[in-house]
Amino acid sequence: MPFLSQSAAMMTTNRFLVRAACAAIALFAFSLPGATAEPDAPRTFCRFVPERADDFAWENDKIAFRAYGPALQEKGEDSGFDCWLKRVDYPIVDKWYRENTEGKSYHVDHGEGYDPYKVGSSRGCGGLALWIEGKMVLSNVFKEWKVVRCEPEESVFVLSYEWRLGGDVYTEDKQISIKMGDRLFKSTSTFRKNGEIATDLPIAIGVVMHGKADAVSKDLAKGWLAYWETLDGSGLGTGVVIDPARISEFHLRESEKKLESHALLITSTDANGQLEYFTGYGWERAGEIKTSSEWNSYLEQFSK
Repeated sequence: MPFLSQSAAMMTTNRFLVRAACAAIALFAFSLPGATAEPDAPRTFCRFVPERADDFAWENDKIAFRAYGPALQEKGEDSGFDCWLKRVDYPIVDKWYRENTEGKSYHVDHGEGYDPYKVGSSRGCGGLALWIEGKMVLSNVFKEWKVVRCEPEESVFVLSYEWRLGGDVYTEDKQISIKMGDRLFKSTSTFRKNGEIATDLPIAIGVVMHGKADAVSKDLAKGWLAYWETLDGSGLGTGVVIDPARISEFHLRESEKKLESHALLITSTDANGQLEYFTGYGWERAGEIKTSSEWNSYLEQFSK
């Protein structure tokens, strides 16, 4: 599998070449108009999506996600994670993006799933922020991306983010790994402050609450946080799993403003400036996780 990476500047000048390379990774997923094909075999997948405002998307047989890239840096989105709710085990990322350009919206469920999840400038499902004086300080969209590998059993890539705060520059290299069969992907971030490894840096990991805070469950001693909500009549559980020794606080931040209510785990970087955790979802319409208690049980088992 070819190694691919690109900075924000390169994205502006080399979109055609990148798109062609991504198509090669997708095993010729950009089919001719009107062509039909059997669904691909279940696998993990990830790629940069220049044709949709510089998204970066990833999936396995259970879940799919996207992060927002440089084309949206002046818009409302930033570093939160968006859930693409899938209910088939075969890859849908390339298919949904292609069909969306043809007028078949991925915001409508045509039988495989859809994207009803609202993120905006929230943390979405498991996005993070600096935690400075009791407040979240958000980075913007990712500035650079790098595919480490994109293979059937596991895909690994890195998204790079930046903050400028009080004359200091903070950077995050977020390595994401997604494996077959899991409802959570792994995020391992390395933080730097002014180019030096940032140890003991306070971090908030968030799950946006689209509804009431009483839908939050947690077991901090076992290292998991869950949120259960109903979207378009179907239950959705989102959550985070982390080493319980890394949790320093839990906060519920409720707001009357749209997309500003969050359940937060407060943690910090280790001696290597790193932070590791898992995040993901379980969707009732997919047929495996149907209740809040089933989602909580899944997270508890995953945390062991």
